[in-house]
Amino acid sequence: MAFSPLITQLMTHLRCLPGIGPKSAQRMAFHLLERARPEGLALAKTIEQAIQKIGHCEQCRSLSETQICTLCANPNRDSDLLCVVETPIDVMAIEQTASYNGYYFVLMGRLSPLDGIGPEEIGIKHFIQRIHTHPPREVILATNPTVEGEATAHYLAELLKQHHIKTSRIAHGVPLGSELEFIDGNTIIRSLHSRITIAENS
Repeated sequence: MAFSPLITQLMTHLRCLPGIGPKSAQRMAFHLLERARPEGLALAKTIEQAIQKIGHCEQCRSLSETQICTLCANPNRDSDLLCVVETPIDVMAIEQTASYNGYYFVLMGRLSPLDGIGPEEIGIKHFIQRIHTHPPREVILATNPTVEGEATAHYLAELLKQHHIKTSRIAHGVPLGSELEFIDGNTIIRSLHSRITIAENS
Protein backbone atom coordinates (compact mmCIF):
# COMPACT_ATOMS: atom_id res chain seq x y z
CA MET A 1 0.00 0.00 0.00
CA ALA A 2 1.36 3.41 -1.00
CA PHE A 3 1.11 6.08 1.70
CA SER A 4 1.19 9.81 1.27
CA PRO A 5 4.82 10.92 0.68
CA LEU A 6 4.52 13.11 3.80
CA ILE A 7 3.43 10.17 5.94
CA THR A 8 6.33 8.10 4.62
CA GLN A 9 8.70 10.99 5.32
CA LEU A 10 7.32 11.36 8.86
CA MET A 11 7.82 7.66 9.57
CA THR A 12 11.34 7.78 8.15
CA HIS A 13 12.32 10.71 10.39
CA LEU A 14 10.76 9.11 13.49
CA ARG A 15 13.08 6.14 12.96
CA CYS A 16 16.09 8.33 13.74
CA LEU A 17 15.13 8.03 17.43
CA PRO A 18 16.83 5.23 19.42
CA GLY A 19 14.74 2.09 19.76
CA ILE A 20 12.22 3.12 17.10
CA GLY A 21 11.86 0.59 14.29
CA PRO A 22 9.55 0.63 11.25
CA LYS A 23 6.47 -0.64 13.13
CA SER A 24 6.92 1.76 16.06
CA ALA A 25 7.47 4.68 13.68
CA GLN A 26 4.31 3.74 11.81
CA ARG A 27 2.23 3.60 15.02
CA MET A 28 3.64 6.93 16.22
CA ALA A 29 3.02 8.67 12.89
CA PHE A 30 -0.59 7.51 12.64
CA HIS A 31 -1.26 8.30 16.30
CA LEU A 32 -0.06 11.88 15.79
CA LEU A 33 -2.14 12.32 12.65
CA GLU A 34 -5.29 10.61 13.91
CA ARG A 35 -5.46 11.48 17.62
CA ALA A 36 -2.83 14.02 18.64
CA ARG A 37 -2.43 16.75 16.04
CA PRO A 38 -2.16 19.65 18.55
CA GLU A 39 0.35 17.68 20.62
CA GLY A 40 2.26 16.83 17.45
CA LEU A 41 2.54 20.50 16.50
CA ALA A 42 3.67 21.38 20.05
CA LEU A 43 6.23 18.57 19.89
CA ALA A 44 7.57 19.80 16.55
CA LYS A 45 7.88 23.36 17.89
CA THR A 46 9.66 22.22 21.06
CA ILE A 47 12.09 20.05 19.10
CA GLU A 48 12.90 22.95 16.77
CA GLN A 49 13.48 25.35 19.69
CA ALA A 50 15.61 22.82 21.59
CA ILE A 51 17.85 22.10 18.61
CA GLN A 52 18.27 25.81 17.86
CA LYS A 53 18.82 27.04 21.42
CA ILE A 54 20.51 24.25 23.38
CA GLY A 55 24.29 24.05 23.19
CA HIS A 56 27.05 23.03 25.59
CA CYS A 57 28.01 24.57 28.93
CA GLU A 58 31.41 26.25 28.71
CA GLN A 59 32.51 24.75 32.03
CA CYS A 60 31.18 21.19 32.21
CA ARG A 61 30.21 20.64 28.53
CA SER A 62 26.75 19.32 29.43
CA LEU A 63 23.70 20.49 27.49
CA SER A 64 22.53 23.99 28.35
CA GLU A 65 20.51 26.91 26.98
CA THR A 66 23.03 29.32 28.52
CA GLN A 67 26.82 29.64 28.38
CA ILE A 68 27.06 28.35 31.96
CA CYS A 69 24.52 25.69 32.95
CA THR A 70 22.45 25.91 36.13
CA LEU A 71 24.55 23.25 37.89
CA CYS A 72 27.85 25.03 37.24
CA ALA A 73 26.30 28.38 38.16
CA ASN A 74 25.09 27.08 41.54
CA PRO A 75 27.51 28.35 44.24
CA ASN A 76 25.99 26.00 46.83
CA ARG A 77 27.43 22.88 45.22
CA ASP A 78 30.60 21.27 46.61
CA SER A 79 33.55 22.66 44.66
CA ASP A 80 35.85 19.99 46.17
CA LEU A 81 34.19 17.27 44.07
CA LEU A 82 34.26 16.85 40.30
CA CYS A 83 32.42 13.91 38.73
CA VAL A 84 33.51 12.89 35.23
CA VAL A 85 30.85 11.24 33.05
CA GLU A 86 30.57 10.28 29.40
CA THR A 87 27.34 12.00 28.36
CA PRO A 88 24.83 14.64 29.55
CA ILE A 89 22.25 11.93 30.22
CA ASP A 90 24.66 10.45 32.79
CA VAL A 91 24.56 13.80 34.62
CA MET A 92 20.77 13.53 34.73
CA ALA A 93 20.94 9.94 36.00
CA ILE A 94 23.18 10.95 38.91
CA GLU A 95 21.25 14.16 39.68
CA GLN A 96 17.98 12.23 39.92
CA THR A 97 19.42 10.28 42.86
CA ALA A 98 19.92 13.52 44.86
CA SER A 99 23.00 11.90 46.42
CA TYR A 100 25.76 13.99 44.86
CA ASN A 101 26.29 17.73 45.31
CA GLY A 102 29.55 18.38 43.48
CA TYR A 103 30.22 19.56 39.95
CA TYR A 104 30.52 17.64 36.69
CA PHE A 105 32.65 17.34 33.59
CA VAL A 106 31.13 15.68 30.52
CA LEU A 107 33.53 13.97 28.12
CA MET A 108 30.92 13.66 25.36
CA GLY A 109 32.23 10.19 24.60
CA ARG A 110 34.81 7.62 25.64
CA LEU A 111 38.15 6.44 24.34
CA SER A 112 37.83 3.94 21.49
CA PRO A 113 40.98 3.79 19.34
CA LEU A 114 39.42 1.29 16.91
CA ASP A 115 36.74 3.89 16.15
CA GLY A 116 39.25 6.71 15.89
CA ILE A 117 38.20 8.26 19.21
CA GLY A 118 41.24 9.45 21.15
CA PRO A 119 41.92 12.04 23.89
CA GLU A 120 41.34 14.96 21.51
CA GLU A 121 37.84 13.73 20.65
CA ILE A 122 36.70 13.49 24.29
CA GLY A 123 37.89 16.94 25.32
CA ILE A 124 40.93 16.10 27.45
CA LYS A 125 42.34 19.60 26.84
CA HIS A 126 39.12 21.08 28.25
CA PHE A 127 39.33 18.71 31.21
CA ILE A 128 42.91 19.73 32.04
CA GLN A 129 41.93 23.38 31.75
CA ARG A 130 38.98 22.73 34.09
CA ILE A 131 41.12 21.17 36.84
CA HIS A 132 43.65 23.98 36.53
CA THR A 133 41.05 26.75 36.66
CA HIS A 134 38.97 25.21 39.49
CA PRO A 135 41.11 22.51 41.15
CA PRO A 136 38.92 19.93 42.93
CA ARG A 137 40.00 17.97 46.00
CA GLU A 138 38.71 14.75 44.45
CA VAL A 139 37.77 13.62 40.95
CA ILE A 140 35.17 10.84 40.73
CA LEU A 141 35.48 8.83 37.52
CA ALA A 142 31.93 7.79 36.62
CA THR A 143 32.49 6.55 33.09
CA ASN A 144 30.38 3.54 32.18
CA PRO A 145 31.65 0.08 33.22
CA THR A 146 32.25 -1.01 29.62
CA VAL A 147 35.62 -1.90 28.09
CA GLU A 148 35.88 1.59 26.60
CA GLY A 149 34.63 3.23 29.79
CA GLU A 150 37.19 1.38 31.90
CA ALA A 151 39.97 2.33 29.46
CA THR A 152 38.87 5.95 29.66
CA ALA A 153 38.84 5.86 33.47
CA HIS A 154 42.33 4.35 33.51
CA TYR A 155 43.64 7.02 31.13
CA LEU A 156 42.15 9.81 33.25
CA ALA A 157 43.48 8.26 36.47
CA GLU A 158 47.01 8.20 35.07
CA LEU A 159 46.60 11.79 33.92
CA LEU A 160 45.35 12.93 37.33
CA LYS A 161 48.31 11.31 39.11
CA GLN A 162 50.50 13.91 37.43
CA HIS A 163 48.36 16.65 38.96
CA HIS A 164 48.35 15.12 42.47
CA ILE A 165 44.56 15.03 42.69
CA LYS A 166 42.74 12.32 44.66
CA THR A 167 40.95 10.10 42.16
CA SER A 168 38.17 7.58 42.78
CA ARG A 169 36.09 5.26 40.62
CA ILE A 170 32.42 4.38 41.04
CA ALA A 171 32.23 0.77 42.13
CA HIS A 172 29.78 -1.71 43.70
CA GLY A 173 26.37 -2.09 42.17
CA VAL A 174 27.07 -1.04 38.59
CA PRO A 175 27.27 -4.21 36.48
CA LEU A 176 30.07 -4.59 33.93
CA GLY A 177 28.92 -3.75 30.40
CA SER A 178 25.99 -1.55 31.50
CA GLU A 179 25.17 2.12 30.82
CA LEU A 180 24.47 4.60 33.65
CA GLU A 181 21.30 5.92 32.02
CA PHE A 182 19.67 2.48 32.47
CA ILE A 183 20.75 1.98 36.11
CA ASP A 184 18.22 2.58 38.90
CA GLY A 185 18.80 5.43 41.34
CA ASN A 186 19.55 3.25 44.39
CA THR A 187 22.29 1.41 42.50
CA ILE A 188 23.89 4.70 41.46
CA ILE A 189 23.77 5.92 45.09
CA ARG A 190 25.56 2.74 46.28
CA SER A 191 28.14 3.11 43.51
CA LEU A 192 28.92 6.71 44.46
CA HIS A 193 29.14 5.93 48.18
CA SER A 194 31.31 2.84 47.53
CA ARG A 195 33.71 4.49 45.11
CA ILE A 196 37.30 3.24 45.13
CA THR A 197 40.27 5.56 45.53
CA ILE A 198 42.63 5.18 42.58
CA ALA A 199 45.21 7.77 43.59
CA GLU A 200 45.74 10.05 46.57
CA ASN A 201 46.84 13.65 46.19
CA SER A 202 50.38 14.17 47.40
